Amino acid sequence: MCKERAAKLRDEKLFRQPESTHFGDCPICFLPLSLQPFTSSVMGCFSKIICQACVYADRKREIEARLVPACPFCRHPVPKSDEEFDKINFKRIAANDPVALREIGQHRRKEGDHEKAFKYYIKAAELGDAEAHYCLSASYEEGKCVEKDEEKKIYHLEEAAIAGHPDARFMLVSHELGSGRVGRAVKHLIIAANLGHEKSMQGLKECYKDRLISKEDFAAALRANYAAVYATKSPQREAADTRRLKKSQIAG
Repeated sequence: MCKERAAKLRDEKLFRQPESTHFGDCPICFLPLSLQPFTSSVMGCFSKIICQACVYADRKREIEARLVPACPFCRHPVPKSDEEFDKINFKRIAANDPVALREIGQHRRKEGDHEKAFKYYIKAAELGDAEAHYCLSASYEEGKCVEKDEEKKIYHLEEAAIAGHPDARFMLVSHELGSGRVGRAVKHLIIAANLGHEKSMQGLKECYKDRLISKEDFAAALRANYAAVYATKSPQREAADTRRLKKSQIAG
């Protein structure tokens, strides 16, 4: 009975609709941050994510006023060297900043040091970082520094999903389908789609074709998905994205 009750409480937590994604809002314009790549940046000086529109707007102001480049939020001068950047970053790590811990973990992983990366992920996850949980799930799936463990992989995916990580929730869909739990898979898709996750919305379309979701539930998810995506947009962000695309085309 205790196990059944624990499983029920876990499901109540897992299938509760998060108020926002794990990215949250931009601390400057207060609009929800987009799930699309290259639309925001992590500021190492205070470990917050800022949308590119606010970054571009502040940079334009600095150029016009001939100011020294600084963080758009805390106004800390931009590091002039890798050594200065590392000094700032390690201050955040020493302060047990979960984002800084996870970021250094990702750097270590890219360098091939999976053991150190795992240790940083563990610390960041213990402090509640959703992305760190997502990284830990990958570590347990790959088994490069720890033994492969499907149970721990799913646990960390669930923890990330609870914290509003749509990609982690989308990964859980495959697990549920593989176990024959279609109803749970559809629930995951609906929750992620409601957060603006495009892959989950596409998955729901396939579910609707296969009559695994009602017309009413599909329509509700479609409306919620559109509203979530629309909430991340603004004329300033569209202009910033246009500038980014032009730069990438010129560089290419």
